[in-house]
Parts: sequence; structure tokens; C-alpha cells
Amino acid sequence: MKKRYEALLVLDTKGQEDTVKDTIERLEKEFVKEGAEVELIQKMDKRQFSHVAGPLDSGYYVNYIFHAESGVLDKLQAKFKLDESVYRQYYSKLKPKAAAAK
Repeated sequence: MKKRYEALLVLDTKGQEDTVKDTIERLEKEFVKEGAEVELIQKMDKRQFSHVAGPLDSGYYVNYIFHAESGVLDKLQAKFKLDESVYRQYYSKLKPKAAAAK
């Protein structure tokens, strides 16, 4: 049974600000390729980090809402960990979307 998830990806766009749209579309294709159904993509723009603990001081935040089997989540995490454009990734399980009121 597919569950509803939220993935917050922080993209490393340093020096590549003009390719953000292409990167977001490429990552969406990776979700679909692994069997996820993307419900919504929220582009939250570039933000400064409150605490700088690595080589970057800011990142482009993108929120993906998707439906997938639980095993797909592990595949996506492993795949995006190797992707140089994904700086950080956070996942959370969401409640099922409420049925529309009649």
C-alpha cells in the first residue's frame, strides 16, 4: 500500500543558479523512476542557513509531496545521497489526504 510522504531537499546551486529548474525536473523524474507518484512540488527559493556547518552558507529548498511504497523511500535516500546537486534531504510520513467534502 502506498503511503504519503514529504521530502525536503536542499539543493547545492552554488554557481549554477540558472539550472535550478532543470535540476528540480530531473529529481522529479528520479522519484517517478523509482515508482513514486509526485503529488506536489513546492519551490521555496534560496535561503541562508542559520548555522553554517559545511562548505555552503545557503541552499535552494524544494519540497516534494509524493505517494510511494515504504521501500522506495530507502532507494530515493541512497540515490540522492550520491547526487552532487542534493546537499541535504529530509523525509517525513504524512497523513493520508482527506477526501473531498460532498
